[in-house]
Amino acid sequence: MIIVIDAINKHRFQHVLDDMFRLRARVFADRLGWEVEVSDGKEIDKFDRLDPAYVVGLDDEGHVVACVRALQTTGPHMLADVFSAILDGEPPLRSATLWESTRFCVDTQRLGRGKARNSISYATCELMIGSLEFARRSGISDIVTVIDPIIDRILKRSDSAPYDYLGTAKPMGKVTAMAALLDCTEERINRIRAFAGIHHDVHLSDEEALALVARRVAGEATAAGQPPLAVVDGDSPEENAPAPSIDALCAYLRAQIRDARDETELEAALALMEELLKSGRGETPKRPAPHRVVG
Repeated sequence: MIIVIDAINKHRFQHVLDDMFRLRARVFADRLGWEVEVSDGKEIDKFDRLDPAYVVGLDDEGHVVACVRALQTTGPHMLADVFSAILDGEPPLRSATLWESTRFCVDTQRLGRGKARNSISYATCELMIGSLEFARRSGISDIVTVIDPIIDRILKRSDSAPYDYLGTAKPMGKVTAMAALLDCTEERINRIRAFAGIHHDVHLSDEEALALVARRVAGEATAAGQPPLAVVDGDSPEENAPAPSIDALCAYLRAQIRDARDETELEAALALMEELLKSGRGETPKRPAPHRVVG
């Protein structure tokens, strides 16, 4: 399941972003041995401060299991300012319709093998589909991406081989880095979908993603015998703020159930209320009359 986080909605997803930065630290610093900045277990660099877009994959429990970063090439970006040696002295490509895709990774520790849901293959293909569809909706025609030979083989195996490469491959940590070009066409997306057997919409709405992550966080807190922490959803950047009182949370969820605009929002609110019931708190939610839910 895919969520797109950018400058507009990032204040709502700080918890997800923190998990994403921790995943990046495990992959790029620990596993690949790249010289990246890691602080408090999170890999964050100067390009993350330029308000890029992140395409993030969540598993069925709401854990971050895949991610990639999209950045405009008209300003600072990694191929121009970090991996320029790959270009062998040639200037970087710059265009409003060419974006850079970097920090592509999946959680090989949490995900399983095979091609079923919550597998490495499935999460990888889902992330590629989600990122390409996001690019098309954003008016992006092509992607330049810095990858290693493993990702290059994955692209070729999933019938999504790059249509060209820039410069030459160069050593980077424990692996080799290369710059590849991908078009954001419907044909490429359809080939990946056919390979992975993914034919449904992979994207979550912000509300669906927040409900999924909030349910996971609440469950983890309950299992640890701790008071639940709020998943940030608002204008405050504060992380791990204490959750509101149970009465306030119940009142909020009752309002969400009452005012649900469609079945998806209703089920998400009911699921959160059920978490309170499992922990012996809150009251039994009442499903509103059908006329309360509008399309």
